[in-house]
Amino acid sequence: MEKENSLPLHLCHVQKLSMIINRSHAFLHCVAIALLIYYRVSFLLQEAENRATPLLPWLLVFSGELVLSYMWFLGQAFCWRPVYRSVFPERLPKDDSKFPDIDVFICTADPKKEPTVEVMNTVLSAMALDYPPEKLHVYLSDDGGASITLTGVKEAFKFARSWLPFCKKYGIKTICPKAYFSSSEDQDGDSGSPEFMEEKQKNKEKYEVFKERVLGATEKGQVKDKNAQISTEVHPSLIQVINEVCDEATEEKVKMPLLVYVTREKRPSRPHHFKAGALNVLLRVSGVISNSPCILVLDCDMYCNDPTSARQAMCFHFDPKISPSLAFVQFPQTFHNLSKNDIYDSENRFIFRVCWQGLDGLQGPGLSGTNVYIKREALYGISLQKGLDLIELKNSFGQSNEFIKSLRADYKPSIDHGSDNSSSLFLQETRVLASCAYEDNSKWGEEVGFMYHSLVEDYFTGFKRIHCNGWKSMYLDPPRPQFLGTSTTNLNDLLIQGTRWFSGLAQVLFSKFNPLIYGLPRMSILETMGYAGLASFPIYFFPLWCLATIPQLCLLNGIPLYPEVSNPKFYIFLFIFLSALSKHLFEVLITGGSIRIWRNEQRIWMIKGITNYFYGTLNAIMSKLGLAEAKFVPTNKADDGEQAKRYHMGIFDFQTSKMFLAPLVTVTILNILAFFWGVVRWISTGNWEKMFAQVLLSLYILIMGYAVIEGMIVRKDTGRIPPSVTGLSALFCIVFLFLGSIFLMY
Repeated sequence: MEKENSLPLHLCHVQKLSMIINRSHAFLHCVAIALLIYYRVSFLLQEAENRATPLLPWLLVFSGELVLSYMWFLGQAFCWRPVYRSVFPERLPKDDSKFPDIDVFICTADPKKEPTVEVMNTVLSAMALDYPPEKLHVYLSDDGGASITLTGVKEAFKFARSWLPFCKKYGIKTICPKAYFSSSEDQDGDSGSPEFMEEKQKNKEKYEVFKERVLGATEKGQVKDKNAQISTEVHPSLIQVINEVCDEATEEKVKMPLLVYVTREKRPSRPHHFKAGALNVLLRVSGVISNSPCILVLDCDMYCNDPTSARQAMCFHFDPKISPSLAFVQFPQTFHNLSKNDIYDSENRFIFRVCWQGLDGLQGPGLSGTNVYIKREALYGISLQKGLDLIELKNSFGQSNEFIKSLRADYKPSIDHGSDNSSSLFLQETRVLASCAYEDNSKWGEEVGFMYHSLVEDYFTGFKRIHCNGWKSMYLDPPRPQFLGTSTTNLNDLLIQGTRWFSGLAQVLFSKFNPLIYGLPRMSILETMGYAGLASFPIYFFPLWCLATIPQLCLLNGIPLYPEVSNPKFYIFLFIFLSALSKHLFEVLITGGSIRIWRNEQRIWMIKGITNYFYGTLNAIMSKLGLAEAKFVPTNKADDGEQAKRYHMGIFDFQTSKMFLAPLVTVTILNILAFFWGVVRWISTGNWEKMFAQVLLSLYILIMGYAVIEGMIVRKDTGRIPPSVTGLSALFCIVFLFLGSIFLMY
């Protein structure tokens, strides 16, 4: 027994081969960048009359190269010490009483974009986790205040009475009912027995009844339950403990996790702080109902795909060496609706296979906003062991005496989960905690809870609240995905979602919380570099715009920006170009990708750079100046058949705003003109060395952007680029060439 207890609960494996290759490449690439900078600066030190190239385009391209070098340097933090971890949940204590309670937070906002049946599948999967039911509490935040969501929660609870015992009895791995019943394979040991097949069929029939009831209520747009009649635009707070009485005489009483429906108060005149505000309401409400020390945060479309995620996370929390400083255990986001081609890079491979594994070898990965087991203590932001007085606590956490009591380690919620509490005085207190005015004159969103100062509340909370306060985090990516969600599979949602993300990151970059300023005194240099690299992502727009327009404009006017091929200095640029591409290809291949995935990532990076990197940065600057207000639009989780079909066929769907399409098409047209004019110049003059680098750059952009050319010229379906956008972009290109030619004269 002692020998068994001495076995480790988890292991950390350093990826030594990747580390050696990364560091060797970093040295060579750094030398090449130094030579490039020397070459560019030497040109600037020449006498003006000796320069063969106008100064301004040279400076713009050089500035773009410096930004790319800056981004590359920060990105080395992800490559310095990549690790992966393995856990052994079978070595955890057998006594369930030793496990900490867990609160599960699920947020939804719009039943039209986040279908209720899908949300309830996430709720059901969370309730079915392999964890003591009396220690599991599931909270659903409905920011839309939709009656259909409350109806769905009640119907889900009824179905759970049958679904949970079935999953436990037969060791079901796929605990999301929709995913389980739609699968053609049974992955469970007793799948062939008649008893199992009979119970599976019964549960499938009950699931169909549950689904029909929810869909029926959705179509009618109303429900009979008087408690569900709340406005979706303006409504008071509503907290309801779901405790439907079993009405089937033959059904055995089942131990159920606590399920709580939460709608916070909505008033148009009051800021709601989007998802971060909803999570902070759940943090307060759960504090007086269950007050679990550990919290699992899930997106409403991110269902539990395996029942063991909680026990896997506990392998870290039970380790006395790391538990005191451990804030959260982050799992990757994986998606069930991705194609093998994944033309939009919806997998976010770079974040979850490179960045998070790299930071895990330092102080820990950032907070992803979902699929994370996080300590309540880490979110409160202050040490509760310092003996703070009551006034100081109320200044931080608000005026609720009951919530202040919950901050004590020995606090035991007095609510009776087994009775109807919907009208009790206790739940009235929770409605106060979910009101608009509760956070007034408190430190919620600033020093307590999830952070409000950015549209990327997860990134900012992980940075300022967690890692800058000395906490650490772990990243766990087991072979079987623990969570599966629905990712964006059309260009419109991808660009809208990306613009919001990059606007939030740019807000952090341009604020006093810039990681290089705020984080450096509080974190290690490499962890700071990692956070700064993520925050700097939006400024990729500058070098991408510069390199997609300035060399092409100069090519059309016969102005060289790079050394001739016969000049040895040309090979500095060629080496950096090939070095960056080959390093990216290595990262893709070593993380299980393919050359096709590499090409898709290159292409979507260029598309994002021209569109939502630019618009995200612009929006952040305008917000900083008070000229625009940050907006949050939920990503559409409802399935569009035609768009999904094109995605799985590997065909781009360009049904998006002209705001995104116009710059994309304009740059493409400019590069088409530059490339063909460069080839014509080669043929007519016979001198191909002088402009070879600029022609090669245009060719590379056109190869990566072939999907855009195809959408402009070849395709005739509804997903093509509208001819009106092509015509408008051609006009923009002509104006740019005219103004650019004037600009090159000075």
